[in-house]
Amino acid sequence: MFKSIGPMEIILILVIIFIFFGVGKLPQVGDAMGKAIRNFKKSQQADVDEEETAPPVRTSARKTTGTKKTATKKA
Repeated sequence: MFKSIGPMEIILILVIIFIFFGVGKLPQVGDAMGKAIRNFKKSQQADVDEEETAPPVRTSARKTTGTKKTATKKA
């Protein structure tokens, strides 16, 4: 998708952010984004930890056959 983002593209993105949010709100936006990223990473790590500590799922030793019924034709 993005093969290479050069310095001009980064500058353009920053200018758009400055125009949209303003210089005064930028620290608040950065703080909110940082908190969101930290919470996302914490939830991912919690999911991984939960999977590692979960007991293994037991499966039945009996092999089940399909429930498909076939009709037999009597002569």
